[in-house]
Amino acid sequence: MECPMNHERAPQYYGDYLGIERLLELQKPLSLREGKLIAHDEMLFIIIHQAYELWFKQILHEIAACAEVLSKPEADDDGPDMNVVVHRFKRVVEIWKLLNQQVDVLETMTPLDFLEFRELLHGASGFQSKQFREIEASLGLRMESRFRPDYYKHTELGGFNAKDFAEITEFEQKPSILQLTERWLARMPFFEEGFWHGWEEAPNEYKTGERPAFWLRYRQLYEQSLSDRDDKPDLLGKFDDIFFHSGWGSFSPASLRAALFIMLYRDEPLFRLPFGLLNSLIEIDEQLSNFRYRHLQMVRRMIGTRVGTGGSSGEQYLQGAVNRNYIFKELAGVITFLIERRNLPTLPSRLHRALRFNYSDR
Repeated sequence: MECPMNHERAPQYYGDYLGIERLLELQKPLSLREGKLIAHDEMLFIIIHQAYELWFKQILHEIAACAEVLSKPEADDDGPDMNVVVHRFKRVVEIWKLLNQQVDVLETMTPLDFLEFRELLHGASGFQSKQFREIEASLGLRMESRFRPDYYKHTELGGFNAKDFAEITEFEQKPSILQLTERWLARMPFFEEGFWHGWEEAPNEYKTGERPAFWLRYRQLYEQSLSDRDDKPDLLGKFDDIFFHSGWGSFSPASLRAALFIMLYRDEPLFRLPFGLLNSLIEIDEQLSNFRYRHLQMVRRMIGTRVGTGGSSGEQYLQGAVNRNYIFKELAGVITFLIERRNLPTLPSRLHRALRFNYSDR
């Protein structure tokens, strides 16, 4: 049987493969009059935003592939699938860094340059980017967590057309990366009693059936790590509530305990990829925040406090989004409860072996 890769194929041409001719026909400035571009910087404005949308498409491509792995009933935390997930999320981080740098190019356009064509954009707004909304939804930004959700979902002036509105609404029903990560964390098996039976560092007051011995001991060490400047009653109350009662945001207590445990023992071989996953999600949130902040600063520079072209409050809305529209803030908040590496409890030998890939019952 002939290998399908060996048959004769017509040679590819660079421009045809990338569709360059069609791509370069997509820039259609509204200020173009009789073959002359009246507002010179409108071309820059269009190309920058088209480049954003191309990168948004790639980000959605990466997120969808990661979601497929994380949705499996059992994630292979030390296998190739998880390695690919971490790699792809790191790529998303680098893409966001690039998108944030694009603002530097856009800011070479002065306010007067923008005013030459701004009024032609009436009704249109970056707020209407369907792909950006899909990115937010696929990562896990919920409607009730947004600043001014009334701006987000409507079909009036400055909102989405009916088709995009319907597609975004349908997209929001899919499991998000936040939900999949929470489920993945919650099923971490390393607090089963068998791993901790006879643990030498178990507190004297430990009784089977209460909190796991590790967390009783860890709470003692966390309390000892707090300084006189810290509000100990508040932090210890939050520790108990977050990790054993109410959870935090969309994360259950079990999933938050797993996240903290991974961060504490990140140097164990089995936790290197899980830590890379958590760290990448925190970085994505950070870069998204930078993206919003850079656009807030640009809007202040370009139009001051004027209303946006899509009818939003402009600067006021963007400032609110910067302050509120976080997705993985609870994961980042777990860092509040870390202690120094040198003071970490020594893990039971059976669990230690399990975290080094050579676990055996013998």
